Amino acid sequence: MDAKLTSAAAPARAALPQSDVSSGVGLAGLLGLFAWIMFCRTFPAFAQAIGLEGEYGVLSGPYAALTAMVFTAGPMALWSLLVDRVHLRPSTGLDWSLSRGVQDVLPVSSVKIAGLWATWAIIGALYCLCRWYWDGPYLFAMEVLGFAIIPMVVLCVPYVIWLDRYMIDPKDSTWHFGALVAGTLGLIPREDWDIEAIKKHWRAWIIKAFFGAFMISILPPGFAFVVEAQPAEIIANPVEIGMLLITLLFLIDVQIGTVGYLFTLRPLDAHIRSGNPFLGGWLAALLCYPPFVWGILGGNNQILSYESSTAGWGHWLAAYPAMLWVWAGWLVFLTAIYAWATVAFGIRFSNLTYRGVLTNGPYRFTRHPAYLSKNLFWWCSVLPFLVTNGSPVDAIRNTFFLLMVNAIYYWRARTEEAHLLAEDPKYREYYDWMEAHGTITAPLSRAWRWAGGRLSGRGARHEVAGPAVQEPAE
Repeated sequence: MDAKLTSAAAPARAALPQSDVSSGVGLAGLLGLFAWIMFCRTFPAFAQAIGLEGEYGVLSGPYAALTAMVFTAGPMALWSLLVDRVHLRPSTGLDWSLSRGVQDVLPVSSVKIAGLWATWAIIGALYCLCRWYWDGPYLFAMEVLGFAIIPMVVLCVPYVIWLDRYMIDPKDSTWHFGALVAGTLGLIPREDWDIEAIKKHWRAWIIKAFFGAFMISILPPGFAFVVEAQPAEIIANPVEIGMLLITLLFLIDVQIGTVGYLFTLRPLDAHIRSGNPFLGGWLAALLCYPPFVWGILGGNNQILSYESSTAGWGHWLAAYPAMLWVWAGWLVFLTAIYAWATVAFGIRFSNLTYRGVLTNGPYRFTRHPAYLSKNLFWWCSVLPFLVTNGSPVDAIRNTFFLLMVNAIYYWRARTEEAHLLAEDPKYREYYDWMEAHGTITAPLSRAWRWAGGRLSGRGARHEVAGPAVQEPAE
């Protein structure tokens, strides 16, 4: 009886907040991507079956990689609209019962369209000024964006007018920037536009422009590698089959991630609510991408070089065939977690943005599955503490600098959490739930509190008081 009373009196375990993105969204995109990859791989047989004259190879070119986005984005958008019915959510800022007349919204819409055109003109000018966009893989991104700008300029007109008919508050951050542009021509009074809204507008568009171009630039290589691969020829080689599977998983990450950056559409509830307002968050993120990463992270000549005189896991385990298979499986598993973390976002993936709260998939176990798996992958694939020249100094340097890279990702995680904690009560609920129940997060948080208590001299029972002090991410 006492046991039953104790159990009944115990507080109920808090529920994990519902995710703003369902698991079906990413799965739909994944199936669409696989269907396109299989079509590209079997295109020679398809061409022969329908009687096309001549010899045809697999479709592995850059435009086939670009087309894959259609087969990825289309199913995700359909699932979001038809199954999840995201267009009806209050978070879209839309009310489909409004249906204002075109003449009613035209004054606001014309200002927003002017703001969009001015934004794209400034971004285009920045692309022209920055030299790295006109060399190497970025040339493909510039070609794609240069081709896309005319349809964007034309199609944004009916899109903006249509959307403004149903927006609860049509004067969003884009309108405020358009009002600034119009204000320079004396068309709108100064007091009508808000500088904070304009900052919000530009934070979102700088994120889209910077990361969108990068993602497009890296689409073709991985796609070509996967489509042209011959698994039957390498199935007995754990290193090569492991690298093929890892490349396939990175391809999934890149394809779905690119869709996320480009399809920030309000009817899909995928619009950018806000860009990270913290300077530290931008610094931590930009350090990990070109052009900044070229001189900072990774290989032999960068500032934080952790690969000096390293040979990698395939070299050090070459004499142990069984371990090669185990290690290859482990690296594939880590990469699968990384790709899963992107797939779970569905159509909403991007850096430095708040676009809703994700609590399912790998985010059920840790707040930062992608960062955790990526950093573990580097340790296990590079093995920085093993060097071919036998130098303990190089081994120490490599280890130290990879720890510094890990610290950058920790910094990114912290600034992302600060952004989301300030934006959404649901994220604060998710944060607290993970602190108490997250499979990976909760033990790490308890260990951190215990260590903090020891260092502060208060013992293992030391508690952090108040919501202003947040526990670390993984």
